[in-house]
Amino acid sequence: MSIELRHLRCFLAIAEERSLTRAAATLHRTQPAVSRTLAALERHLGVRLVDRSTHHLDLTPEGLAFRDKAATAVTAFDEALDAVRLHHRPLRLGHAWSALGPYTTPLLRRWQQEHPDVPLELLRIDDRTAGLARGEVDAAVLRGPVDTPGLATELLFTEPRVAAVPSDDPLAARPALALADLTPGTIVLNTVSGTTTPALWPAPSRPASTLTVANTDDWLTAIAAGRGAGVSAASTAGMHPHPGVAYRPLTDAPPVPVLLAWRTTAPHPALEALTELARELSARG
Repeated sequence: MSIELRHLRCFLAIAEERSLTRAAATLHRTQPAVSRTLAALERHLGVRLVDRSTHHLDLTPEGLAFRDKAATAVTAFDEALDAVRLHHRPLRLGHAWSALGPYTTPLLRRWQQEHPDVPLELLRIDDRTAGLARGEVDAAVLRGPVDTPGLATELLFTEPRVAAVPSDDPLAARPALALADLTPGTIVLNTVSGTTTPALWPAPSRPASTLTVANTDDWLTAIAAGRGAGVSAASTAGMHPHPGVAYRPLTDAPPVPVLLAWRTTAPHPALEALTELARELSARG
């Protein structure tokens, strides 16, 4: 059996919907047809992609790995057949939050002036690589260390860290905070795209409890609701102000590296120009 694009699209719908029935509705196919396509794909690959042993449909570790590869393949196929993009292929720049901080607007303005024939699309994607590993973007602004295979990075600048506390918390009245000031309470962690983990604190004085969320919006909401405090890069304060959240400098936390990342295979033709412009703007500091 040969694998066709329909097998990949079917699997991606299953991965997205986490339900054969909903995937079938999305694809306008019957549920038995979707089940047969999935079974044929698993037979060809020789691995189970979906765990059917629970009440909820979950992807196996092999299924998670294959999802990213399938998404990259489908995206590449769709773009190859897009006649408009062949003539004016946009440069897609992903970010999980805060983009390039204070350099974001200057970057977009300068790019439009200097490269009017190559649209620069800034896309927020709540993912560890901001969609880069899955082929959803051509380059990404990432914070923190990057160890994903197949990606190249360049350090643009570093950002100091800030504490984010509820605006009515007594800590909000202080001009600056230390990591130890946050440990008695709950720390809200964005485990999908955030850079903060309990390892930021010294082993003997790590937070008493943590609350995990999946994106910056939920992170802000949890802090504003008084469910805990958070730690982030300084640009978060400028890019994501919130009436219920007070940002305060952290005096003893290491800075956050801000990187431009791209895939080493088949980079966008305008990537070098983007790198040069990002490097120039961040160097002005």
